[in-house]
Amino acid sequence: MPVADMDSRPVIRIVAAVITNVDGRALLVRKRGTTAFMQPGGKIMPGEPPIEALQREIAEELGVVVETSALRPLGRHVAEAANEPGHLVEADLFMVSLEATPHAAAEIEEIAWVDLAAPGDIELAPLTRGTVATVLRRQP
Repeated sequence: MPVADMDSRPVIRIVAAVITNVDGRALLVRKRGTTAFMQPGGKIMPGEPPIEALQREIAEELGVVVETSALRPLGRHVAEAANEPGHLVEADLFMVSLEATPHAAAEIEEIAWVDLAAPGDIELAPLTRGTVATVLRRQP
């Protein structure tokens, strides 16, 4: 959903990492106490630039340090919030290249490499199911 289509529901500003492996599968995370898989990332703190927020979130959630040169902006997108009913998320998406092996850390219960074109019975967050899947189909 483009940013211009936002309605009057509360909006949560987030950053999200689109990370793929050589097979084209996307790295998704599931936070403790939730059921939907989504991109690594999270809320942007007041005054925090999106790139710094993403670097902080990736370090916290995946235990990996990512240099700014490993990030490529994919634009700002809006979707239903997965874990906050009645809210929208406004996400700055970034394609991210990882040099190290990620692992579940902090509030992350589980990570998975998922083919977004055929996710099987994995529950996907709205941003992942719609926007990220579409963005990845457009990538060379």
